[in-house]
Amino acid sequence: MALWRYEHTLASAATLEGTSLHTGEKVSLTIKPAPEGHGFKFRRIDLADQPFIDADVDKVKTVERATTLADGPVKVHTVEHVISALTGMGVDNAIIEMDANEPPIGDGSARPFVELIKKAGIVAQKAPRKIWEIREPIHQETGDGCLITIVPSPTFRVSVTNVGPDGRFTQYFSSEVTPELYEKEIASARTFVYYEDVKPLLDKGLIKGGSLENAVVVRGNEVMSKEALRFPNEFARHKALDVIGDLMLSGKRILGHVIAVKPGHGPNTKMAATVKREYSRMRSMVPPIKIPSGEAVLDINDVLKILPHRYPFLLVDRIVDFEGDTKCTGVKNVTMNEPFFPGHFPGHPVMPGVLQLEAMAQVSSVLMLRKPENQGKIGYFMSADNVKWRRPVLPGDTLFIEAEVIKIRGSIGQTKVRCLVNGEVVSEGELKFALVAN
Repeated sequence: MALWRYEHTLASAATLEGTSLHTGEKVSLTIKPAPEGHGFKFRRIDLADQPFIDADVDKVKTVERATTLADGPVKVHTVEHVISALTGMGVDNAIIEMDANEPPIGDGSARPFVELIKKAGIVAQKAPRKIWEIREPIHQETGDGCLITIVPSPTFRVSVTNVGPDGRFTQYFSSEVTPELYEKEIASARTFVYYEDVKPLLDKGLIKGGSLENAVVVRGNEVMSKEALRFPNEFARHKALDVIGDLMLSGKRILGHVIAVKPGHGPNTKMAATVKREYSRMRSMVPPIKIPSGEAVLDINDVLKILPHRYPFLLVDRIVDFEGDTKCTGVKNVTMNEPFFPGHFPGHPVMPGVLQLEAMAQVSSVLMLRKPENQGKIGYFMSADNVKWRRPVLPGDTLFIEAEVIKIRGSIGQTKVRCLVNGEVVSEGELKFALVAN
């Protein structure tokens, strides 16, 4: 859905009250709208100066049965459920205010937070949503048998295998993650604990808010719960819920398939740190690009007013720069969802060279049709000379198309154009076409 190409925040503030898991004290949590590019931030309104803590993997302090964030002495415990709910429901920017050091535990699932988000409402913002398309597998293993791998996928998908102590309650769950599927298939799965793990903590009075109303307790092979299991594989679904929340601490929405076997908060946050590091490494390989703002920049709606092309033949997403009347730069974001990939080397997707040539022609047309005397005309191809393709263009590449007018005589125009990916020329050519009244 085109709407989800843009960042989203909450339409209004909404408050949830309940009991905290570890202290058993009453806590009030309020989610509030936040500006574009803000991400998720927690705020401790019960402390002096009401400090913020970024929902960032660099702030992870401990991962003992839950994920804890800390900035100096300020801490927020058990953040994964509310972050998972915000992420799964399509929210990008939010402030999460609390008057204690952890959110209400609710029923041990993310469902109360989903209901809170729906109460607040979700609205689109103007900034394009930044999603990192995974193009090479990212893999990690730990000594306790946990492994997490993220592989390329046209959608965000999570597959989880839960393995309990001695192989008990081995379960599997897999689903694409969309707001609709998250709410229906993931959000209501409750946290679960093994009695032998929590008994020492119960004896010490360290889980004062814990009960069979907010967790499923496993004792031996017996499941103890206030209600029956909500799904036959509820444990695996809750692990998926945790994975979504913990991975979002990387600060990056991804397009990829997360495959996790025996995951936990420690491995999850370790993978979040890896995702953040790999994204930074990938970005460091891309030369800095200045994207100007103002009237010289044309978004997709402006491009549609100039070019007659429409899906699937419109190959320009945006014009990001003009230099006078003779040069301009367009952008084409190449994704795995392009209609030509299923049939063009489907086992090894490559953008067809002829479509790169078409993208060059479209940017050239924008450059010349933008002139007042040419408005309303159509540019028809006449010739393409000195065309060269230097390297493949793959899903995930951002194609920058630089066009320069080298000659205009009457209704005939000639341009020199090149396409670049990561600052490297991938194709180029000299184009000639006629400008004809529509």
